[in-house]
Amino acid sequence: MKAIVWTKYGPPDVLQLKEIEKPTPQDNEILVKIHATTVTSGDCEQRCLKLSFLYRLLMRLHIGIKKPKRITVLGMELSGEIESVGKDVKLFKIGDQVFAATGFIGMGTCAEYICLPEEPKEGDKSANSQVAIKPANISHEEAAPVPVGGLEALNFLRKGNIQSGQKVLINGAGGTIGTYAVQLAKYFGAEVTAVESTEKLEMLCSIGADHVIDYTQEDFTKSGKTYDFILDVVSKSSFSDSISSLNENGCFLIANPGLSKIIRGRRISKKNSKKVISGATYPKTEDLLFIKELIEAGKIKSVIDRTFPLEQTAEAHKYVETGDKKGHVVINIVR
Repeated sequence: MKAIVWTKYGPPDVLQLKEIEKPTPQDNEILVKIHATTVTSGDCEQRCLKLSFLYRLLMRLHIGIKKPKRITVLGMELSGEIESVGKDVKLFKIGDQVFAATGFIGMGTCAEYICLPEEPKEGDKSANSQVAIKPANISHEEAAPVPVGGLEALNFLRKGNIQSGQKVLINGAGGTIGTYAVQLAKYFGAEVTAVESTEKLEMLCSIGADHVIDYTQEDFTKSGKTYDFILDVVSKSSFSDSISSLNENGCFLIANPGLSKIIRGRRISKKNSKKVISGATYPKTEDLLFIKELIEAGKIKSVIDRTFPLEQTAEAHKYVETGDKKGHVVINIVR
């Protein structure tokens, strides 16, 4: 089968289109013919190890010290069709249209096929993948971005205990996680302020943002306005100023914190009513089913910026690294 093989840590050109062995499902696995996957900022950070020291070290220990060895195909979400199933599989059948997240431990979606467990291993949070029947009213291209961006957004909002009527600010609202977070926050009844660059503001208004702030023109922490919940997807705002922009009993959630922010956040949370939350999320299959229901009800949708064929995955990485993408960049594998 064709796959984009990750040969070493570095720029997009380290990604090469190659023929590799097609996987065979084990007894508890399904074999999925992948129709579409995505390229996210997270994929780019993993590829070149543009991460904090702690995460960079963990990546090398998990994948390979000098170059990728244990995992050689990037990509963590997909939409496709089940081609075969192991003998113990009961929840799915051949021909089912599915969408799935493979998780950080697995990756491997920039390829024509992948094997996934029917259900995640009980108690093994780090290895969890989620697979569900694809929403019937959207294409594979629209379904592929949901399992990572949608699940991350849902879990971040739940960690922040979002409530109807709250004032919520999402910093970095125009990307993989942010576009779903805006829509989910609106679904939960919040008043949503989205912070992004100029060219993304119109799109954010179109998916439900009540207010938009152009960070190239205005620093939201200097406006004097305060919020019940701030979701910082990009981790570029001032930590102390962001805390000052919280109401009493407010929550500041950092999606990608460095070690210093984790330590400072714990100190602040112990000393006053404002809470700082960070750390990994552990989505479950029922979360994916919940989002599927919202999509089928027309409550949320995927925002697709550009699509690329599999052989142009390196070009897709280059585009994502510009920071200009609005929503999602999709790789169409079956065209």
